[in-house]
This record gives sequence, structure tokens and C-alpha cells, in this order.
Amino acid sequence: MGRFTGQTVLVTGGSGGQGSSHVRGYHAEGANVVIAGLSDAAGQALASELGERAHATHLDVTSETDWATAVRETVDRFGALTVLVNNAGVQNPAAPVEHTTLQDWERTLAINLTGQFLGIRAVTPALRAAGGGVIVTIGSTMAEVGTPYYAPYTASKWALRGLTRTAALELGRDNIRVNAIHPGVISTPLINEPTAEGQPPIADLYSPAPYAVPRLGEPADVTRLLLFLTDPETTFATGSEIVLDGGLLLGPALKYETAGAG
Repeated sequence: MGRFTGQTVLVTGGSGGQGSSHVRGYHAEGANVVIAGLSDAAGQALASELGERAHATHLDVTSETDWATAVRETVDRFGALTVLVNNAGVQNPAAPVEHTTLQDWERTLAINLTGQFLGIRAVTPALRAAGGGVIVTIGSTMAEVGTPYYAPYTASKWALRGLTRTAALELGRDNIRVNAIHPGVISTPLINEPTAEGQPPIADLYSPAPYAVPRLGEPADVTRLLLFLTDPETTFATGSEIVLDGGLLLGPALKYETAGAG
């Protein structure tokens, strides 16, 4: 039996680069998994591959109706919902604030922030009915610093920190824990493909050479931390924010001889 046998986990953006890793990780640990996202074909393909403990549902995270349907389908299919991974997100095309369009600003905040708010609101009654559960919001290291040319994304992730902490305070007495993971540069299409035509991928702008752990992150790195934070035995962690970036925010890790010794 796995750590999550008897648990039901809904992952938004569940067929994407990070989302599919999370879905597979929970499924391997015995959970029922709900693959929620916009790509119906990709979700159905992943659900078919995993088998009877997997279900795909269409979910536009900005839609209240889609959220209600996804939660209802989850409970109808598996009897309860115990974990929400608020994973879906988008990056805005790189532009200074003065050239950022209102459309890009509103779209980014609608998906990255409002979508997570709607998710927390939609699943709370189901988690409470199950006797408790866990919500994890996926943020970003950009929630810890200012980042030029990505104002909408940075603002959305900063605001998500406040939402996460507030939800943790409100839901703790219902045995519902709410935590956040702030990944650094994770090797997924969001990082490796251009956010707009003619722009370089974000990965081209971040060399991991100076990091204390000199590599890009992998989706599995985030999945392993998710499994820890949502483990039924991790009962005392709520309102926590964990940066997972290989040392990106720490600054350059100099070699001993480079630092002037030897």
C-alpha cells in the first residue's frame, strides 16, 4: 500500500509538464487522481494510461461552473476529495510595465491568482466533508523578488502568498492544511518554449551554473516535495512556503579558489 491509498487528489493543469509528474507521483503512491485541465485529449490519454484510479475532467480554472463540475465529478467518482494541487498557471510575454497590455495583465492574474482562489473556495466543502485535507498552491521564486519584464506573473505569485496564508488561518480548525511551494526554474514547456513569438525561452535567460545545485529543476523535484507536504502524516505544517530553486535566490555559489582562498 502506498502513502496515499484511499486518498483522492485533484491536480489542475494535470496533463502539463509539472502536472503530469504530480499525477503520476500520487497514482504510484496509491491515490485516486483527477487530471483537471483544458487539454481534454491529453487528460483522457493520461487517465487511460493510468487506469481505473484515474479520471480526467475539463477545467478552466477561471470558471466557477467548471470548478463546481470538477469537484462534483471527483466526489461522485471516488467518494471524497482530500487533496487539491493548485498547479495550473501561465507566464506573460516578456515586456516592461509600460508596454504590458491590459489583456496580458488580466489573463495572467485570472489564471494564476483568481483560478487558485476559485479552486480553494470550490474544494473547501468537499475537504471538510471528508474530515479534512490539504491544499497546495504552486507559486514561484518570483514571489520572493522583483523580476523585470514579468510584472503580471510576479504580481500574481506575490498575491498568492497572501491568499495561501489567509486560507491556512481560516481552514486550520477544519483540519484542512494550506501550504505553498515556490519552484525556481523547472525544466518544462513553460520554461523551455517561448512565451511569445520572437522571444527567447525563459530557460535561455537563467544559466544554472552559479546555483548551489548547478542544474535546472525537474518536475519530479516538485512532485517529491508535494508528496511530503500532503502526506497524511505531515499534520503540523500549514501556512508554510517552501522555496525549491537549487539556490537561485541565494546568489552565486563561488568555488573555493574563486573566493580568493588557496
